[in-house]
Amino acid sequence: MNLEKVIFGFFIVLAMTLNFGFFLGDIDNPAHHHIYELYAAIVVSLIATVLKFGDRTHVGAILLSTSLAADLQLITAAILWASLSGKYDEQALMVYIVSLSGGALMANIISVVLLIAETISQRR
Repeated sequence: MNLEKVIFGFFIVLAMTLNFGFFLGDIDNPAHHHIYELYAAIVVSLIATVLKFGDRTHVGAILLSTSLAADLQLITAAILWASLSGKYDEQALMVYIVSLSGGALMANIISVVLLIAETISQRR
């Protein structure tokens, strides 16, 4: 078993599951979306992005691009939450934040699907 690949896969899947945990719930109900879960999703997503920098294959480039897209959307959601919280309708703001998180979730799902496809196609 390759420990490097285990750690790589772990962070990719963890980024997706944390993002899913934040995304799940009523889109406009702030009680269903915790700010620390968003920050945890951002941190793990950034770690997954850094781990993807070493892969020089075509699939590695696509994995990196999906990770960068997820990072951009999650960071934008956090900036919106930090800058507009208390100044904007809380339910409407939550819709924007959760929608951005949904886009990041799609990027994370694509990343996990690519990882699984690459793993299946590898020969021993």
